[in-house]
Amino acid sequence: MTERLVQNALNRVMSNRTVFAIAHRLSTIRNANLIIVLEKGRIVERGTHEELLALNGIYKRLHDTQFSNAGNAAAAEEDCA
Repeated sequence: MTERLVQNALNRVMSNRTVFAIAHRLSTIRNANLIIVLEKGRIVERGTHEELLALNGIYKRLHDTQFSNAGNAAAAEEDCA
């Protein structure tokens, strides 16, 4: 719940502005007009969230790992409740 509140606040602050964001959580940049993926200081992919997923490259692997883990954590929390 806290992450959602933070994300909503960031979305309001970033609306209609040029923003350079460096993020490890892909949910932070999901709605960006342009996402640039760096590896060892070099640009290896660029595009929108949808375009990067379609490339099936580094961004997609990071996305799948993060959101697979998020799903597992949510399921574990439900099991504990």
